[in-house]
Amino acid sequence: MTKPTDIVVRDVQPSTETIQYRTPMKFGGRVVTDVTLFNVEVTVETQDGKIGRGFGSMPMGNVWGWPSQKVDSSQTLSAMIEAAQRFSAEAGKLNEAAHPLQHSRTLHGPLMAIGKQLEAELSLPEAIPPLALLVAGSPIDAALHDAYGKALGLNSYNTLGKEFIDEDLSGFLNEDFAGEYLDQYTSRKPQPTMPLYHLVGALDPLDHDELEQPVGDGLPETLGQWIADDGLTHLKIKLNGDDLDWDVARVAKIDKVSTAAQAARGVTTWFYSLDFNEKCASVQYVLDFLAKLKEVSPSAMDRVQYIEQPTHRDLRKHPENKMHAAAKIKPVVIDESLIDLETLFLSREQGYSGVALKACKGHSEALLMGAAAQKYKLFLCVQDLTCPGASFLHSASIAARLPTIAAIEGNGRQYCPRGNDGWRDRFPAMFNITDGTVGTGTLTGPGLGF
Repeated sequence: MTKPTDIVVRDVQPSTETIQYRTPMKFGGRVVTDVTLFNVEVTVETQDGKIGRGFGSMPMGNVWGWPSQKVDSSQTLSAMIEAAQRFSAEAGKLNEAAHPLQHSRTLHGPLMAIGKQLEAELSLPEAIPPLALLVAGSPIDAALHDAYGKALGLNSYNTLGKEFIDEDLSGFLNEDFAGEYLDQYTSRKPQPTMPLYHLVGALDPLDHDELEQPVGDGLPETLGQWIADDGLTHLKIKLNGDDLDWDVARVAKIDKVSTAAQAARGVTTWFYSLDFNEKCASVQYVLDFLAKLKEVSPSAMDRVQYIEQPTHRDLRKHPENKMHAAAKIKPVVIDESLIDLETLFLSREQGYSGVALKACKGHSEALLMGAAAQKYKLFLCVQDLTCPGASFLHSASIAARLPTIAAIEGNGRQYCPRGNDGWRDRFPAMFNITDGTVGTGTLTGPGLGF
């Protein structure tokens, strides 16, 4: 059965742009200095003749999605861009009418096949990770949902119920979701405002003593300045994961700097998340870190809201990395590991207590995993991939529509603010931060909201 609102694809126009970072960012032992965005415009037509044009944009985050020891980063980036180009051409063949969720499911197999094709053609010494392919495919998925909503003159988050799609969530997840639809797991209106999680990278200066090379562009240079200028209350801290003393000292100093900056503002409550980017050898490192942090800086320990992906992303290859003990102390969420419902279930078995959603894994995937996290009562957060401009608005729109999300990560304004040019004027409440929050209540337009 099809519906008059179901869409076919009429045109796909991809493009890329590269933006230099304002300052380098270090995570997972690697340093990133620029971002390549893959942008795509998709034109769709409903069965009853309505035309919609949608836009998708996402950083091709190869250092995060494909952190290879065997393939040079320039080659992983070019392979991901080529995968995105071929996937765009594949999306142009969607001439059977369907809902965007169904189109996304249809395209998953071809996306994985594109990866296999590129492996052979490029004689790669390793397989392209599914995560990297999801990143490459994510702009198309976003553009399909955006175009669909615009064709109907509706916000895309309000086109997820049974009046718009002819099958329930059991066809996308499992029988636990029989008779249910995504409108039961998303809000009809975005949250008016949400706290912004500001990234504190491993290279970022905390105070003037650490400020060796000022940028001098008028933006804050130190953590204390960022807190004062943007009114921050949520800090995401990048850690090494293989140097316990450094990691503990880093968080303790961040807490010291934050305490002084917040005292000057008269603020008494703020939060941290800790991101080890898979570098911990085992859960014991996490437990030792938490114990030592509590000893050295009890106030910092109290402010930790959750911990991200401390050990290797391949859960099957490392079944010994069980998180039960750590999750009893603080929520521990999977990030890089989460690529489908199967990995979500596996993470639960291994003791993870939450999931981190990212728009760069696909709009449909984020919504489906968000529903699963709510169904199985997991801690839920949304993060970005140093997303500027449209990609940040996309990520924020997801966070603002999932009922259990407490805050939004957004660090594009720190590392590549040039990518926000133009968008900043259209959505000042999303990019000009003064009270530590973003004005997500503005993301109510047709399509993805912007």
